[in-house]
Amino acid sequence: MGNGNNGFSEAGLRRLREVLERHVESKKIPGLVALVGRGEETHVEAIGTMRHDGGTPMRRDTIFRMASTTKPVAVAATMVLLDECRLRLDDPTDQWLPELADRRVLKRADGPLDETVPARRPITVRDLLTSTCGLGLDMTAMGSPMMGAYFAQRVYGENGWMLPAVEPDEWMRRLGTLPLMYQPGERWLYNVSDDVLGVLVARVTGQPFEAFLRERIFDPLGMKDTGFHVPADKIDRLPPLYAPDPQTGEFTVEDPAEGGHHSKPPAFQSGGGGLDSTVDDYHAYFRMLLNHGTHGTQRILSRPAVELMTTNRLTPEQLAARETWARNVVHLSHGQGQHGGWGFGMAVRTYRGDYAPVGQFGWDGGTGTSTYADPQNKLVGILLTQTGMSTPDSARAMQDFWATLYQAIDD
Repeated sequence: MGNGNNGFSEAGLRRLREVLERHVESKKIPGLVALVGRGEETHVEAIGTMRHDGGTPMRRDTIFRMASTTKPVAVAATMVLLDECRLRLDDPTDQWLPELADRRVLKRADGPLDETVPARRPITVRDLLTSTCGLGLDMTAMGSPMMGAYFAQRVYGENGWMLPAVEPDEWMRRLGTLPLMYQPGERWLYNVSDDVLGVLVARVTGQPFEAFLRERIFDPLGMKDTGFHVPADKIDRLPPLYAPDPQTGEFTVEDPAEGGHHSKPPAFQSGGGGLDSTVDDYHAYFRMLLNHGTHGTQRILSRPAVELMTTNRLTPEQLAARETWARNVVHLSHGQGQHGGWGFGMAVRTYRGDYAPVGQFGWDGGTGTSTYADPQNKLVGILLTQTGMSTPDSARAMQDFWATLYQAIDD
């Protein structure tokens, strides 16, 4: 280490650990696991405990709810289908997703649901991959009729849970009762496209989304602890998910491990936010992207598929709208998530706004997770907590993680 040609300086890694320890010692975050990888070097820190009241320590193999950090991994299934010409970027999705054919589009995104015009064209595979299909969660307009309709139709919010909680066909039926907020391809909108992609993959392959992901992505990469629930023999490795009280800071359990949302197979395998995983599994995946789609001697994705996913796909107008969104979303307003661009299923830095360079790609999750890779420095960083974004604490830990990680680069 510290030989100047590959990894991190020992002093830099020591500082990284000290900064993360400070967040845990402050009692704002019960525990965390961090992985930094560069070239052949990998370094892991497991700090604190699984529960806020002590007990079992965090370990390298602790399993975390990945929340929106699911997106960059789940999107790989669609890329496999593009590589195999079982889907094409500009194919309409109508034949696979008839529920989303012949859409009406709101005259105004925040306007009444019955003031619509016809969609100018069908939704395409590309629209779903870039999150521009015309449907999305707009946290900046929670009072709008459309946001109300998502919850009234229980597309989201069934049992108070923000992931779809019914079988894919029923979920698509509910989604199909709603208009689009924007014309297909017009505007970047969050999350819905990623959930629809999982349904698309399942219908094209005739397999459950998770089965296809396991066969084509998880198993070849050795991601043995990744899936849409945590089986009983591993549930002791899953911490509770906390949503600290914004007023008092008190740790409220939003999702327990035993008997919680991730303790049994879900009705809907959510590509937008449903995966559970470990630092090593995610490292294998992001290393594969840095290696242009290969893992050892195996090719998982084609080089051009990886390039499409991990470089910006949005127009300048779409970028401006995404920035406005990023400034207004609660956990992002804590300072995470303003990167400019979006590829497929992940953010891509298009300007330098902090310690990370242009070209860094990845995403953050509302359960306090952050995973990015940086082709310029051949670097992967992963920080996993289970402290949700109801307070700024996990976002601050992420910012400090990235600031110290970039200082630890030794060359």
